[in-house]
Amino acid sequence: QVQLVESGGGLVQAGGSLRLSCAASGRTFSNYAMGWFRQAPGKEREFVGTISWSGGSTYYADPVKGRFTISRDNAKNTVNLQMNSLKPEDTAVYYCAAYSVRYASPTQQVASWGQGTQVTVSS
Repeated sequence: QVQLVESGGGLVQAGGSLRLSCAASGRTFSNYAMGWFRQAPGKEREFVGTISWSGGSTYYADPVKGRFTISRDNAKNTVNLQMNSLKPEDTAVYYCAAYSVRYASPTQQVASWGQGTQVTVSS
């Protein structure tokens, strides 16, 4: 079982940037894909993006494509979500996700979730 701890959330004005980080422990981090999801108030949790085990492949949901970037540092067991050009509709709790496969599609079952970190974008 992998443990995930997110950090970096906060309040930012529209058009600004935030960088979320997720620290993983408990298994060989570099063997598996990682992902990010988000859940806005009153809405279901939605897929944001994934990164493959090596970091060589990424996939993003349309609403964040071109604005968000996922990266990973396998030496430090961390995965990051760089969010630029933030919009009020990006306001949500953001969750780090760990998979049990090397490449994950948006519908791939998540093996472990982080506790979430709040991101609030003011207009």
